[in-house]
Amino acid sequence: HAFVLPPISVRVKTIYSKRKYSGKGFLVLKNENSEADLNNQKSFGNLSQCRFHMKLHEKGKHFVCKVCNRSCSKIANLKTHMRIHTGEKPFTCKECDKSFSRNLNLKIHMRTHTGEKPFSCKECNRSYSDLSNLKTHMRTHTGEKPFSCKECDIRFSQISCLKRHMITHTGEKPFQCKHCDKHFSRMGNLKTHIRTHTGEKPFSCKECDSRFSDKSHLNTHMRKHTGEKPFTCKECDKSFSHTCNLKTHIRTHTGERPFSCKECDKRFHDLSNLKKHMKSHTHKRKIYSL
Repeated sequence: HAFVLPPISVRVKTIYSKRKYSGKGFLVLKNENSEADLNNQKSFGNLSQCRFHMKLHEKGKHFVCKVCNRSCSKIANLKTHMRIHTGEKPFTCKECDKSFSRNLNLKIHMRTHTGEKPFSCKECNRSYSDLSNLKTHMRTHTGEKPFSCKECDIRFSQISCLKRHMITHTGEKPFQCKHCDKHFSRMGNLKTHIRTHTGEKPFSCKECDSRFSDKSHLNTHMRKHTGEKPFTCKECDKSFSHTCNLKTHIRTHTGERPFSCKECDKRFHDLSNLKKHMKSHTHKRKIYSL
């Protein structure tokens, strides 16, 4: 017959729990009245495994980081956590020599080389190499925005977007260029800026071999070949390939003329028109100097 261990309290939804041995092994029953419900059971091959598992429900965790006092339930988790402080990255990609602190991160990275995208969206069939990226993408369908700014209550679907937004409140620019001491609010902007010093242009056009230091500049350039004009005026339905051209065009409707001539105070809605106008003053000065 079954041997019943003394009942103990555990932190599983604060429900009374007990351990029981049956012919199938040791079970953790999360509800005293649901012994027949296998969905509420977790089985183990021996008593020591069962006891170790029960410690996970006890108040407090047993492995503490001496640097930041973070607690972990397993020594393996603590060892992985410690790499945050030591900077150790023992898992290296054989394709590009990038290193990672966790083997899981290496496996995810390897998909950038293999092209594997095992996680597919059921709504639009887009695929992703990382489950977390799929979960983030799903919010475009659900409209979920779980991350909110405490300063202005704007909400975001991604924590990274919230962090970037917070810089608009703090004005923080933590990323500094070692070549010219310029500061940037985003690491991506710093990397793009550094290419102005190195001359690196890693993004090439397959149509005409033009090269660019920034992928966004390549995307803009590609519209010359595709004829795409994604920016449309709501007033007259004219379309433009560049957002700056749309902004300039909209001023023909609003009457806004933000560019003024310092010589004669004439105003223009387009900077290029101001530059053309300035040449008329330069020409006059040349005539007067003769």
